[in-house]
Amino acid sequence: MPLTPLDIHNKEFSRVFRGYDCDEVDEFLDQVIKDYEALIRQNQELEAKVRELEEKLAHFTNIEESLGKSLLVAQETAEEVKMNARKEAELIVKEAEKNADRIISEALAKSRQIAAEIEELKKRAAVYRTRFRNLLQAQLDLLESDEWDQLILNEDAS
Repeated sequence: MPLTPLDIHNKEFSRVFRGYDCDEVDEFLDQVIKDYEALIRQNQELEAKVRELEEKLAHFTNIEESLGKSLLVAQETAEEVKMNARKEAELIVKEAEKNADRIISEALAKSRQIAAEIEELKKRAAVYRTRFRNLLQAQLDLLESDEWDQLILNEDAS
């Protein structure tokens, strides 16, 4: 069991002939008591400081662990966001490609339809031209026929 300042204060030495000077010993013991009390106080203050620092260390360790976990969650979330963004971009690209294919197909179908209509119009124009030519030819033939001349002569005779 460690000595206390009270133990030092209450310590009695036996007296012997031609021993140490009692006043000197008492002064020295008083000085030892003061120094010992100061050391005990200092030790208590240091222990309190150590407890405080250990509490702060525990607090900061908890903060560090929380930050580490938060950082890990943030990294995982960032990866998830990137992955979702990639997937969404791929879906957008696929949708755009589908729309482009649809637009191209519709345009090709429309151009084929227009080409077919143009061919139909060309055929009709050729038929019309042929009929018109035949009509004109029939009229020319009529004009050049003898019947026309007879008609004119018959009218002059009347």
